[in-house]
Amino acid sequence: MLKRMFVAPDPGRLRLRSAARSVLGIGLAVAVCGAAGHSLVAAITGGLAALLALFTVTDTTVRAQMVTTALLPAVGFPVLAAAAVLHDHPVGRGLVFAAVVGAGVYARRWGPRGHSLGVFAFMTFFAAQFLHTVPGRLPELYAAIALSLAASSTVRFGVWCYERRLPAAVPPAPPGGRGLARATTRQAIQATAGSAFALVVGQLLSEQRWYWAVGATWWIFVNTTSRGETLVRGFRRTLGTVIGIVVGLLVAVPLHGAPVPTVALIAVSVFGIFYTAAVSYTWMMLAVTLMATLLYGLLGVLDSDLLTLRLAETGVGALGAALAVLLVLPVTTHATTDAWIQRALRCVHHCTAEAAARLAGHPTADPAPHVAALEPLLGRVRLSLSPLVHPLSPLRARKARARQVLALLDDCAREVRGLASIAADPEASHDARLTAACQRVEAAVEALTTPHGTPEAAAAVALAHPTAAEPALVHLHGLERALAELSAPLRSSPRAPLIDA
Repeated sequence: MLKRMFVAPDPGRLRLRSAARSVLGIGLAVAVCGAAGHSLVAAITGGLAALLALFTVTDTTVRAQMVTTALLPAVGFPVLAAAAVLHDHPVGRGLVFAAVVGAGVYARRWGPRGHSLGVFAFMTFFAAQFLHTVPGRLPELYAAIALSLAASSTVRFGVWCYERRLPAAVPPAPPGGRGLARATTRQAIQATAGSAFALVVGQLLSEQRWYWAVGATWWIFVNTTSRGETLVRGFRRTLGTVIGIVVGLLVAVPLHGAPVPTVALIAVSVFGIFYTAAVSYTWMMLAVTLMATLLYGLLGVLDSDLLTLRLAETGVGALGAALAVLLVLPVTTHATTDAWIQRALRCVHHCTAEAAARLAGHPTADPAPHVAALEPLLGRVRLSLSPLVHPLSPLRARKARARQVLALLDDCAREVRGLASIAADPEASHDARLTAACQRVEAAVEALTTPHGTPEAAAAVALAHPTAAEPALVHLHGLERALAELSAPLRSSPRAPLIDA
């Protein structure tokens, strides 16, 4: 886990820049709320709104991100009002919360914007429970949210908008379909069922902190598509919460809510959330748990019993998610793994073809967008294979082959990035052998991604090549070797299939 966080590749230092910018944006949002004379509760609400805007708005263009950010209050304000009005009505509050969960997950079918708005709606209702929002506080909270979104947007879109210099990457969308076949429809039903279980059992544990269980169920469903992914995510959430509580007992409780060190540690936690989110859900949950613990310290309600209750509620939420994916419209790991691997391999081919065309002198050829699209695709492959490579997985042979697939796909990505960087050099010369090498790469991808492909066809491209002095050919030959080696784990015997695990 430590290695995954500190050694994981960070192309362009995007994770580092995102984390640093988020600390600045959220810090400015809270400072503006304080300067406006808002209460501590309002400042926390504004800070959470800024965090959500920076964390969940992931549209492919800066302009689309600005539009989505501007739309956040349109869903957040009505939900906040409903939560405040229903604060003292448990039955109505629970029904509306379940409806917000279902609608928030269902909205993901409209892409990144739907996802962002759904998350913001859910977290607005959640924050209202966290801060015990009542109708009389609404005007102040609305003003704090508006100020915070304006402040964080100033940092994101004005002061430090590094995305303007990056190629737009299209995030991988889940497979289509109609009705219950659509991932969003199925997940909306699952999430609603799991959240209903978490809400009822969470209420039995605590009438004051029941929402923690619902929050755990909700976030476990984010970015998962199969029951294996969801179960692993639930385990990692619980593990991260446990570690975060231990750290909170050692760090946050002794502070007794002292403002200066608490705020400094909250900034560190925010940085950790953004820096680790893409590489380790466990580490991200550690940072989230520590941040929540520090916020409770600022509010003056932190003690060891509260942290113990948080752990219990998180366990209930994880159990609700597990029961939902196992019993309600379950989807096995093999239903998604093959599709993500095929899409990643085809993206590798597109990158190669565009780079070769660029080196051949075609001025409009550009591998950069495909290289940018490859990273999220590989992230989806890792997530899909996470149940097989998990340390507790008993399927040793499949675990070994899944790890081999991930390692070889990483090799492909490294070679593609190197090839694209050479193609971007206007002084790079074209070698006639590039065309032949690119055709072999295409043949290898076709052999690996078609139903009738065979290991022999995929391995046929791995003929011995003499050492090439041309750097582009070095990367292409490395790519050929990686694709050839992928034929073994992807086309293994039917008795122990990797993608049918």
